[in-house]
Amino acid sequence: MKLYTYFRSSAAYRVRIAMNLKGVAAEQISIHLTKDGGRQHAAEYRAVNPQRRVPSLALDDGDVLLQSPAIVEYLDEVHPQPPFLPADPVARAKVRAFAAVIACDIHPLNNLAPLQYLRRVLKHEQPEIDAWYHHWIVEGFTALETMIRPGPYCFGSAVTLADIYLVPQMYNARRLKVPLDAFPKLVAADAELLKLPAFDHARPENQPDAE
Repeated sequence: MKLYTYFRSSAAYRVRIAMNLKGVAAEQISIHLTKDGGRQHAAEYRAVNPQRRVPSLALDDGDVLLQSPAIVEYLDEVHPQPPFLPADPVARAKVRAFAAVIACDIHPLNNLAPLQYLRRVLKHEQPEIDAWYHHWIVEGFTALETMIRPGPYCFGSAVTLADIYLVPQMYNARRLKVPLDAFPKLVAADAELLKLPAFDHARPENQPDAE
């Protein structure tokens, strides 16, 4: 398998965590999202992923999977241990909802493409863009702080989909200097998760293409 990735992409970060948890290895191919105008726009990569985003997971049979939620679900279905979702349907829905706050509400508004649109097309200055970024992180984290359950992780003592989504978003928040004092439960869960090898090895700074 080949994982098309970028060390700082939170979506790729999710997939790296999931693969580590499942013990699945893949050749990593770096697609730098800012050099040369963004190498995801090159014709060679467009043939892999018509959306020109990372991650993409190329399977051994030639199929290519797109979008981190679909890739993480695929990994969980093909490699059922350890499971990413609780057995109880209500608990599963709560874990999915937590992950969806990040995947559907925070991340799309703060992804590279909309931030570049704010800068290049709408001509916003960097302080305005930073304020936009901070606003949506705080909005989402305020909800997540109430949704998280007793630890050590987001939903108890088993790692779930919620944890796979939380850690990359916490990394982004810190990188963009979002104050986190109002979110002690999220901070505590993140700290515990980063002690686990699967999460530690997936950190952006531990990737071959880290700068």
